[in-house]
Amino acid sequence: MKYYLIGIKGAGMSALALLLSDLGYEVIGYDDASEHRFTEDKLKERGIPIYSEPNDALDEETIVVRSPAIRDEHPEMQKVFAMNLRNYQYHEMLGRLSKKFNTICVAGCHGKTTTTSMLAHVMQDLGGCNYIIGDGNGAANKESKRFILESCEYRRHFLEYEPEYAIITNIELDHTDYYKNIDDVILAYQEFANKASKMVIICGDDPYTHSLEISKPVYFYGISDDNDIQAKNIEYRNDGTSFDVFIEEEYYGHFDLPLFGKHMLLNALAAIGVCHYERLDAKEVSKSLKNFHGADRRFKETFIGNNVLIDDYAHHPTEVKVTIKAARQKYPDKTLVAIFKAHTFSRVEEFQEEFASALSLADKVFIMDINYDRENPEDYPGIDAYTLINRIEGAEYIEHGMAEKLLPYENAVLLFMSSKEIYLLQQEYMDLVNQKEQ
Repeated sequence: MKYYLIGIKGAGMSALALLLSDLGYEVIGYDDASEHRFTEDKLKERGIPIYSEPNDALDEETIVVRSPAIRDEHPEMQKVFAMNLRNYQYHEMLGRLSKKFNTICVAGCHGKTTTTSMLAHVMQDLGGCNYIIGDGNGAANKESKRFILESCEYRRHFLEYEPEYAIITNIELDHTDYYKNIDDVILAYQEFANKASKMVIICGDDPYTHSLEISKPVYFYGISDDNDIQAKNIEYRNDGTSFDVFIEEEYYGHFDLPLFGKHMLLNALAAIGVCHYERLDAKEVSKSLKNFHGADRRFKETFIGNNVLIDDYAHHPTEVKVTIKAARQKYPDKTLVAIFKAHTFSRVEEFQEEFASALSLADKVFIMDINYDRENPEDYPGIDAYTLINRIEGAEYIEHGMAEKLLPYENAVLLFMSSKEIYLLQQEYMDLVNQKEQ
C-alpha cells in the first residue's frame, strides 16, 4: 500500500509519514520547495521522497492524505479528484489510526506537544509504543498496540479520534478564527473528553476544566490539594525541578525533571498519571523522565559565546509568558531578549493586550511581521507588528535580514518565539556572530 502526503513538510504530516513508514507502508510526499523546514532532514534520513513539481507518483492504489493547509483547488488535489483516489485530511487519517490501537490522546491549548513527547519517551523506554507528535516526530513499533497521539482542537479536529485515555492539559480561548468564545471551546473539550473509553486525566489547576460535564471516570492533576494526582515538596532550581507525586493520597514516587517552569511540572504530572494507571513502576518512570530533555522546538537551547539562544514554539500569550518565566528560572543573571513572530492576525487582534503583557516580562522585545497562511490581511485592517510594538515599552521591529540588531546583546538569553520559522532569523544571527569572530 502506498501513501502520498500532500504538505508533507508540516510538523504533523511529517510525523505521520514517519509512523506510516515504520508500519511498513511506502510513503512519498509533495510540498513547496521554496523553503527549508526543520522536518525535511528526518524525512530524507528515512528515504522518503518529496516532490515539488508535477510527477507520476500517483496510481489507482495510492491513498492520499493532505495537510489542513492544502485546499481543494491545489493542483495536486485536482489530480487526486480526477483520478478518483481515496483521500483523507490529516485529522481524518489520524482518526482511522486511533481506532486500530489503544490510543492515548493528549489535548490542550498549551503543553500537549511536550506532554505527548514525555509519554512517548517513557513508553518507549518501558516497552515500546507508537506515537505522533506535533513537533515533527513520529514512529511505530509493530509489536505495540499503544498509540500516543497529540490531539489538536483546531476546528474540532480532535473529535475524529477514538481514545482510551483523554488527557486535557488546559483550556483557553485560541483559534479565534474558528471558535466563537471560551464557551464554544469548553463544549469542544467536553465532547472530546466524553469520547474516552477508559478515563479522562485533566489539569485540575486550570480555571475551566472543572466546568466540564463528563460521564467517564475523571482524575485531576496539579499542585492544589484537591487533585487526585498531586505534586508536593516542589523545588524550582536553576538545574531543573524536583517533586514528589501522590496519587489518590498515596505516595507514588520522587521525580527530578531537567526542565523549567510550573508548566513543565504540570505536563509531567499528566504523563505520570497515565503511567500510574497503566501500572508502570514509579522508579522506572522517574528514571526515564530524568533523561527527557524536551520536545523539538520547545525551549531548545544553542550556546554561542556567553549568550544562550532559545528556539520555542510559543505562539499564545500564556505560552509566551511561561517560556519567559522558565528562562528567568534557569538564567536569573542574564539579560532576557524576546523576539516574537505572531501567527494569524485573528490571534493578535484578540490577544493584543495579553501578548503585550507577557512580552513585557522580558528586558528587551523585538517583534516580527505577523505570519498568515490561512487568513487575508485585508480582513484585519490596522493589525500588524506595530499593534504589539506600540504597546510594549522600548519594543522594536525586526525582520529577516535585520539580525544585526541583536548583535549588541552580551551575556543574554535570546528567546526566539513563534510557531512559524523564526529559527531562520536565529540562524542569520548565528551566521553574523561567526563572521564577526573570523
